[in-house]
Amino acid sequence: MKTLFLLSGPTAVGKSELALRWAEVNNAEIINADAYCFYRGMDIGTAKPSHVDLQRIPHHCLDYLSVTEPGSIIDYHTRALSAVREIDARNKLILITGGSGFYLQSFLKPISDGVSEDPAVREQVDQLWQSGGLQACVELLLSLNPDGVGELDLNNPRRVVPALRRCIQTGKSVLQLRSDLRQQPDPFPGFEKRLVVLERDDEDLWQRIQHRTWFMLNNGLLDEVRALRDQGLETNPAAANAIGYRETLKFLRSGSDDLDALAELISVNTRKLVRKQRAWFRNQCPEAIQKPAGSVQVENLFA
Repeated sequence: MKTLFLLSGPTAVGKSELALRWAEVNNAEIINADAYCFYRGMDIGTAKPSHVDLQRIPHHCLDYLSVTEPGSIIDYHTRALSAVREIDARNKLILITGGSGFYLQSFLKPISDGVSEDPAVREQVDQLWQSGGLQACVELLLSLNPDGVGELDLNNPRRVVPALRRCIQTGKSVLQLRSDLRQQPDPFPGFEKRLVVLERDDEDLWQRIQHRTWFMLNNGLLDEVRALRDQGLETNPAAANAIGYRETLKFLRSGSDDLDALAELISVNTRKLVRKQRAWFRNQCPEAIQKPAGSVQVENLFA
């Protein structure tokens, strides 16, 4: 059976370089599963593969959205399916990598119940977002779900807004929709899936996060966010809420020049994200193989 190789782990753990090296050794191409790398211009703050990286190994599912466009798991899945077919037709191996568990999971579990989105409902929810923000959307979502919303992250607009749209459109609760989804066939049925999640100890990872934050600030993050703001970044809650971008937007609005404080805030919020990522992998991907990023050998990555 053919295989989909999936490599993930928390932010700053070292996925990208290891993925490139494995792909070079194994004649593979890479499919991106990092949600913010979908957006054109969100380069420095996402640690997106560089021009040199893209020359080393072909990458798919990068840069296909403007910062004003909402992302869609259905759209992503369609693009990823096309990429899998193209890479497989070239008789190359397929490596999916990124830290966005929701998109990574689309290779492992069903992601759609087949109900098409209603533009009128999208507009209704978008208007609610514009007038009341995340709090208003959460309040309405909870009112439609008296039995709760399970593990849905109510602090994440990328989860709350689509869930609210689905509940309004279908008249079903989040838990009912989740049950319906589990009845759908598994994606990529002709492929075995091997998932490796990289890890590092806290001290090592915290140091890497701090170094990464300063690297981004020293290499143009502020100018990147200014340019994206001019393009309409703040009109897209999903993109504007990305760590590194939301803190920098606030920094620019404040008129502050305290880069040390900005770096500390980005690093603190990145560490909070890492804790959420780790919990997500434990709960949603118990079948994943845990490997130490600092000592794993390329040839043994999926062994």
